[in-house]
Order: sequence, then C-alpha cells, then structure tokens
Amino acid sequence: MPVSRPVLLRRAVFGLLLACAAPLAAMTPPEPAPPTPPAGVVSSPAWEQDMRRFASEDAAQPPPRGAVLFVGSSSIRMWDTLATDFGDTAVINRGFGGSEIRDSTWYADRIVIPYAPRMVVLYAGDNDLNSGRTPQQLRADFRDFVERVRRGLPDVRIAYIAIKPSPARAGLMPAAHAANTQIRAEAARWHGVDFIDIYGPMLDGNGQPRADLFLEDRLHLNADGYALWRGIVAPYLQR
Repeated sequence: MPVSRPVLLRRAVFGLLLACAAPLAAMTPPEPAPPTPPAGVVSSPAWEQDMRRFASEDAAQPPPRGAVLFVGSSSIRMWDTLATDFGDTAVINRGFGGSEIRDSTWYADRIVIPYAPRMVVLYAGDNDLNSGRTPQQLRADFRDFVERVRRGLPDVRIAYIAIKPSPARAGLMPAAHAANTQIRAEAARWHGVDFIDIYGPMLDGNGQPRADLFLEDRLHLNADGYALWRGIVAPYLQR
C-alpha cells in the first residue's frame, strides 16, 4: 500500500530531529559531581565549640609568645595543674577531649601556629587506636603533624608523649606499644623532635597498667598519674 505524502513528510521531519538531537546530547555537559570534602577533614564539628572557646580566652587574655604549648586529647585537656606544674615555665593548654593526632594537625592553624611557642608537646594516640587506626597510620599521622607545625614554625621544638597504657583499654596495649615504637622511630628522624616515654613507668611489676594512677573510669589520669608525667616531662622542657 503506497505511503501518503503527509506520512512521508512526518517521517522525514522526525528523522531530521533525531539526527540533530544526537550531537546536541553529546555536547551537553555532564551533571557536576558532588563536592569532595577537603583533604584531611577528620574532625568532629562538636570541636568547633572548643576552638571558639579557645579564641574567646585568647581575646580576653592573650597567651604569652614563646611558651610551651600542650596540645592533644583529654589527657591534656584534663591536666588541671599544668599551669603550675613546671615552675616558672609559661605553658598553654589546648587539649580537646576525644581528639586524635590528625585533629591537632587539622586545627594547627588555630591552636598551634598563632601562639608562636618555643616548644609543642603533643599527646594523642589512644583514641586513634580505639577508632581502628593502625600503628603505621599513627606514625604517618605524627609525621604529618610535625611537617605541618614546622611549615609554620620552622625552629620550634616538638615532643610527643607516648601513648599511655590504661586499664580500660588494656586490650589495646600491644597496638599502643607498636605505635609507640613506630612514632619513636619517626621522631628520631627529625632534629629537635623528642619522644617522651611514659609507657614503661606506668606499668606495674606484672607489666599491667598501674590502676593507682587512674580515675575511677580507669582511662583518665588522677593526681598521682599527672605527678608521674610531670616528673618525666619536666626535663624535656628545659632542653
């Protein structure tokens, strides 16, 4: 049956539209990919409150330049006697609980570099292991911290307080010992970077964490625990 002219015309127009649509589709840019979070973003938004509190304290009473800056997790945050434990040495406490090594690196622009300290003392690591990071990752995290701080403060001394053994996290002791070994080796590669070993002195005669150095939560230090740390850390502050 012959096809009418109107039908042929419609088919021709349809074919022409398809031919034009193909190159147009090829020229249409793809949908933009969702934004990628900036590299290194590991911190909890909850810590922004700590950062703002630090900024408020600095505005009300600017800390001295050339002090010894203590930074890291709750073992630093809860060191209530820090300001008086080291005689006439000016100290700054910028601990924020629950943080990992990477978090101090992330916030270095706000709680390390601006103070221009003569020395930075870092304690972090047990939260990192508890969250699943490996000793090798902690070594890399510590290296990143040193590199970041030294970019802003090329001559500053840095000291790392070893990951402590605690009764609450006794199961992590092998990982903590391995991480301490890794970080000690990394510190030895740098000039002016010390590893402060508090791990051994916190063990009893059976190689277990000394319960008498901890609060009831068996995780955080009591006054005796901080007194032990003070005696071990103090000589490094005078170097």
